[in-house]
Amino acid sequence: MPIVTLTTDFGEKDHYVGAVKGAIYSELESLRIVDISHSISPFHITEAAYIIQNAYRSFPKGTIHIIGIDSELNAENKHIAVALDGHFFVCANNGIISLLASEIKPEKIVEINIHDRVESNFPVLDVFVKVACHIARGGTLEVIGKLIDDLKELKGIRPVVNPEANQILGTVIYIDNYGNVITNITKSLFEKIGMGRDFKISARTATFSNVHKNYSDAINFDLPPEKREEDGKKLALWNSSNYLELAIYKSNPKTVGSASTLFGLEYWDTITVNFE
Repeated sequence: MPIVTLTTDFGEKDHYVGAVKGAIYSELESLRIVDISHSISPFHITEAAYIIQNAYRSFPKGTIHIIGIDSELNAENKHIAVALDGHFFVCANNGIISLLASEIKPEKIVEINIHDRVESNFPVLDVFVKVACHIARGGTLEVIGKLIDDLKELKGIRPVVNPEANQILGTVIYIDNYGNVITNITKSLFEKIGMGRDFKISARTATFSNVHKNYSDAINFDLPPEKREEDGKKLALWNSSNYLELAIYKSNPKTVGSASTLFGLEYWDTITVNFE
């Protein structure tokens, strides 16, 4: 049996996560369930998209990913099941899949149409679980939905390059548990536009002229500990997903501060890269 993952904004206090797991086991007791995250900020589609994009590749092909973010069915928020990169995604067509689809073309997309057979005011529990278990049994997507071509796209998810190709305008798309700020500027785009030129990254009052591979690359370990510039050391780096990240070395938002708090950066704030 394949693995089913869960990514939601349900949190840990309420019964929702347990109820969804119980419904899955009631359908197929042999399934394995893995929690990716239940701490997505409420209705935060971009946050969910970033987390899913960076988690799903670690799972084996055939894994089914249930995404319970902004999933209430309405005329502008249909439910979909998507086959992409050998995985299956069951979610609302609200832009969550567009970050994945910007890099890899989906193999198949269906708009779920089993709602007349399932009484529901909790779609993740009633509809998404039914669809995921259908797929887990080897069922085809066409049985539970009609084929469609278009996915709703998230606005502002892609950085903008100016006509002179000497500037990239990016935005903050994620802030992690350490307060590190992740932008939508990828290493591949940076290198394509930069072509080895010098650059300056600007984020409000913070500027950077180097991008590191690791957090510790910003620290001069040739100096004795008492002479190293560590506390509050700002840095830019390519994170494990090859997105441009702005960070504070060993940051803690609750004590010493973080890139988000110290630079004054929030979701959708602008990050500018100017090449010389």
